[in-house]
Amino acid sequence: MKGKALLINGMVDHVHLLFDLPPSICISEALRILKANSSGWVHEKWPSRHNFAWQIGYAAFSVSQSNSRQVYSYIANQERHHRKVSFKEELLAFLKKHNIQYDERFIWE
Repeated sequence: MKGKALLINGMVDHVHLLFDLPPSICISEALRILKANSSGWVHEKWPSRHNFAWQIGYAAFSVSQSNSRQVYSYIANQERHHRKVSFKEELLAFLKKHNIQYDERFIWE
């Protein structure tokens, strides 16, 4: 996709990615391709993990260049961070703080 992964770090129930994406690719298309390709890779590399699947939805946020260092640090320190607050608590607090409308029925599918 001519993008560049800057950092990827995951927990048991979610993964964070920081990447540069060319303006010709929209986030939804990038994530569709990433999820499809990575699912195929998991199933090919580990056939016993035939139940592996991404959830249908995702949360994606653009980040300004001036905030990318802070986001990088946040992603790099996921394990320590989630000892204090769960991913679910954190995402809901973020959405509320930034006045982003959501329907909780569609977040945790």
